[in-house]
Amino acid sequence: MEMTQRTLNSHGAMTAPTTSSEQDLRYPIGKADTKTPLAAGERAQRIDSIAALPAQLRKAVAGLNDAQLDTPYRPGGWTVRQVVHHVADSHMNAFIRFRLGFTEDNPTIKPYDEKAWTELPDNRHLPVEISLQLLDSLHERMVHMLRSVPPAYFQRTIFHPENGPMTLDAVVSMYAWHGQHHTAHVTGLRQRQCWS
Repeated sequence: MEMTQRTLNSHGAMTAPTTSSEQDLRYPIGKADTKTPLAAGERAQRIDSIAALPAQLRKAVAGLNDAQLDTPYRPGGWTVRQVVHHVADSHMNAFIRFRLGFTEDNPTIKPYDEKAWTELPDNRHLPVEISLQLLDSLHERMVHMLRSVPPAYFQRTIFHPENGPMTLDAVVSMYAWHGQHHTAHVTGLRQRQCWS
């Protein structure tokens, strides 16, 4: 019988699943844990993780050339360039979802086809610096907002047509995980390819 082991990292997210035969390159830190409600300290850790994402992602891609940026992080996966632009796309949606949830009663949010978005020409060809700069500013605003609202606001909900109702605590957990998840795609590829 194959054994799988998972542990929690310093941000309270699941670490990479390890098995006796192979590591799942799709989920290098495990799948998202959107447990709700969060204790104040857990929420603060996850918001700190969101705050740290732009610098972590920038460090993960530092020094990569175009050929490396255009390398898929796993067979059949997105390229590093697409991953970086996807994180910006996704976190722009997160910012709007938080704002809707903080200001409206259980608003229905719009899902989007993330695979189709990553295939658009800008995601396939633009320099990653454009999305890294966007993430710097976006996360500065998002983190300020998340740290400024009253704790009770995180029990408010949004309605996702595919996933159902989600508390804003769950959304915080989702996007804290999301940044770590995609950064690990890049750092894992760098390690496997021995890119310094």
